[in-house]
Amino acid sequence: GLEKGEKAALQEFGVWDDVEACCTSVPGRMDWSPDAGPEEGVERIFTDRPVMTQVLPRDKLVGVLHQHIMQKYQGKVYLEYKKEVTPIDFDNKDSSSVKIGVSNCATDFLRDTPSNVGMQNLSEDALCDADSIKVITTKLLVAADGTQRTIANEMEKADKEKRDSMTLFDKLRYGPSFRVKRYVDDNQRVYKTIPMKVPSKWRNDLNYSARSKDGRILFDSLPADADGNQCAVLLLKRDDELSQENSDPKKLRQVFDEVLPQFSTLLDEEIIENVAKKPPSSLPSFRYVAPRLNQGDRTVILGDAIHTVKPYFGLGANSALEDVQVLKQAIESTNSMREATHLFSKQRADESKALVEISRELDRPGLLGVFTFIVPLVVDSIFNKLAPKIFSPNTISMLQKSENTFRGIRRRKRLERLGQVVILGTFFAALRMGTKQLIQAFSRLTTKRSITVTATLLGSLAAILAKKAAVFLVPGLAPADVLNKASKGKEREEEQPLHTITAYDGKAADTANLAGGGI
Repeated sequence: GLEKGEKAALQEFGVWDDVEACCTSVPGRMDWSPDAGPEEGVERIFTDRPVMTQVLPRDKLVGVLHQHIMQKYQGKVYLEYKKEVTPIDFDNKDSSSVKIGVSNCATDFLRDTPSNVGMQNLSEDALCDADSIKVITTKLLVAADGTQRTIANEMEKADKEKRDSMTLFDKLRYGPSFRVKRYVDDNQRVYKTIPMKVPSKWRNDLNYSARSKDGRILFDSLPADADGNQCAVLLLKRDDELSQENSDPKKLRQVFDEVLPQFSTLLDEEIIENVAKKPPSSLPSFRYVAPRLNQGDRTVILGDAIHTVKPYFGLGANSALEDVQVLKQAIESTNSMREATHLFSKQRADESKALVEISRELDRPGLLGVFTFIVPLVVDSIFNKLAPKIFSPNTISMLQKSENTFRGIRRRKRLERLGQVVILGTFFAALRMGTKQLIQAFSRLTTKRSITVTATLLGSLAAILAKKAAVFLVPGLAPADVLNKASKGKEREEEQPLHTITAYDGKAADTANLAGGGI
C-alpha cells in the first residue's frame, strides 16, 4: 500500500505516474469480526486521509522501477543479476573508496526476502562461486540487501575487529559499537497466498479481512488489479497442521466452510488443493541496526537491512522508499560524500530503531501482548476521547498518519504514559480517601464491621472489572477487534473517521452507493 509519504518519494524520482498506472485505489475495507456471519461484514470507507491508498504487488513495483531505469538511465545505470557482493575494505586508500568482491551466483540462487525467508537452507557459499571473485572499488556503497543484510553483518564484524585493537580511551572516543539487534520471534506465524476473484456484486476496490475467534486463522486480501482479482493471505501459526506443505485439502476446505464461509464459495477445489500443497512462507523477524547506518565515510545501508518488521501495517517497504529519498536529499545538501553518509545516518538511525520497537510491541504474544498492545490501546482511546487536545489517538491510528515520524510517536507516547500514570495515580489516591470515608459511614448506618463492607465492595468492583476486561483477553485478538471493542457504544467515526458503515448484504446497497460504489 502506497500513501502520502511514499507517493512523495516516488514523485521526487519522477516515477510516480508509471507506478500509479499499475496501482488499484483502495478507499476502505470490508471486515468480518469473529462473531459475524457471512452477511454481517462491515464496510468502512475512509475519508480522513490526505490521499487514497494505492496498492500493487511488490513485483509490479520492481518491474516499473526496472523499466524506468532502462528508459531514463540507459548507459548510466547498469543492473547486474545473480551477483553477490562482499566487502573487503570499508576504508580503502584512506577512506577514499570501498573495496568489494563480486562473485557470480547460481541461477537457482534464492535470497531471503519477505516472501521467501526461511524457505531455503542452503548457504550462500554453496550457491555462489567464491573462487572467481572480481575485486572492484567504489566511491559509494549503498547496501539495500534486505533481511539477508550481508553488508550489515560485515559492518558488525569489521567494527568488532576495529574496537578489539583499540585502547580503552580510543573506545570511549570512538563511541558505541555497531550492532545488528536481532529479536527472537516469540509470535511466529507463516502464510500461504491465495488467488481469489471477488464476485461482481462485491466491490473490487476494498481490502477484505476476517479471522477466527481463537486467533488460529487470519485472512486478508487486497486488490491485484481493477478486474476483481485479489491476492489473499492466510496467516497461521507455524505448527498448525494447515500451515504445513502437502497438508490435507479436505481439512483446509472444512476450515474455510466453518470460519470463512464468505470466502470459501469463491475458491474452487483446484485452488484449495494448490494452497494445501504449497510450502508456507515465513515472516521476517524483527531486527534493526544501531547506533549508525554508515561504516566509515563511503558505505551506508538502508531499507529492510536496517529495519526489518512484519508486514502487518505496511511500514517496511514504505520506510525503505523514505530512506532512499532522505539519502538523495543528504547527498544534494552536503559538500562531500563523508558529510552525506553521516547526515543520512543521523537522520534515519533512530527513526529505524523506533519503527522496529513500536512494531514489535504490537506483535507480542499472550499476557505480554495484553500489556504492550491491548492495555495501551484501550487507555489511549479513553484518554483521547476525554482530552483530545492533550492526548493523541492510539498508536495504530498514529502510524496511519504520514506526517508522524516513528521517533515522534515514540517520544509522545512516552510523555503521555507519564501523564496517564500521574492522572490515574492521583485519581485512585483520591478515590481511596473517599472510599474510606464512605465505608466508615456505611458501616455506621448498617452496623456492620468496616472490613465486611470493604470486602463486599471490593468483590463487586472486581467482578465488574473482570467482566469488562474479559472482552479484551481473547487469544489472538486482532487490532481491528480491539478498536471495535474499545469504542463499543460510541460512534466509531471518532476512532477511525468513516464515510459510511454498512452491513454487507443486499439491503445495504443504497447506502453503499453513497459511499462511492455499488455492491
